[in-house]
Amino acid sequence: MTTAVMIRPRGRTALKGLAFAAPAILLLLAIYIVPMLVLAGFSVTDYQLGALNWEFVGLKNFTDAFADPVFLRALANTALYAVIVIPSGVFLALGVALLVHGRKRSRAFWETAYFLPVTATLVAMATVWQFLLHPSLGPVNAAITWLGFEPVSFLGNPALLIPTMALIGVWQVLGFNMVLFLAGLTAIPQDLHEAARMDGAKHPMDRFLTVTWPMLGPTTMFVVVTTSISAFKVFETVAVLTKGRSGSETLLYSLYLEGFEYSNTGYAAALTLIFLGIVLVLSIGQTLRMERKVHY
Repeated sequence: MTTAVMIRPRGRTALKGLAFAAPAILLLLAIYIVPMLVLAGFSVTDYQLGALNWEFVGLKNFTDAFADPVFLRALANTALYAVIVIPSGVFLALGVALLVHGRKRSRAFWETAYFLPVTATLVAMATVWQFLLHPSLGPVNAAITWLGFEPVSFLGNPALLIPTMALIGVWQVLGFNMVLFLAGLTAIPQDLHEAARMDGAKHPMDRFLTVTWPMLGPTTMFVVVTTSISAFKVFETVAVLTKGRSGSETLLYSLYLEGFEYSNTGYAAALTLIFLGIVLVLSIGQTLRMERKVHY
């Protein structure tokens, strides 16, 4: 009798907990799980948007993707974009954060100035960049001409498209990463710097290497992962500046063209799974690798 009485309250508690968790579980199912299952189902068919009939094709969409020169070029362009944006966006943001952190009166101004690109609509700012980099009207080429060099077609030369968009990507993530590093710098106790100074770390670089950099480990790991995801998700810059012309194809824009412009839903679903797989492996790999070196 006593055991039965004890089980009933526990069962009621479990039901109450399940009831509280039910909205989140249903939302997770509706937003993530069910769409992923539908996406996986479409990826093994030749379904086209609006078609009434389709056939099961197995892994054909995936094999076609890795035999498609456009997809392979988009993969290479995205990798190059990420190689430029990730280290530049992380280390430049750290450098700016160190400079801004040392300011007293002007700190609020610099924080606002660097964070403004984060609040701006990237589509609108891409249009501004299109004007700035214009070969004849843009102020960037005007400065290059004034220095005695020939104007550079940043958005017309296929070899410069990805590096140019990567510089815009660095400009975009710089402010957000700076704020994260500022939060990490603020959380470092000043006593550690004083102790390092007393132990012989007289030079600021010595204190940075022995105190600041190790203590920024968790922040750096988070910044690297989020910057990597943002780099692989580049879309708006390509859509506005180049519209995906040869030399500027990226994974997300190629996926968009296949799914919404060409209506190849099955093939686009396969590309989406490949894209998600790359981002997932990259994020988990970076987290596991950096986790060993992070000091909490």
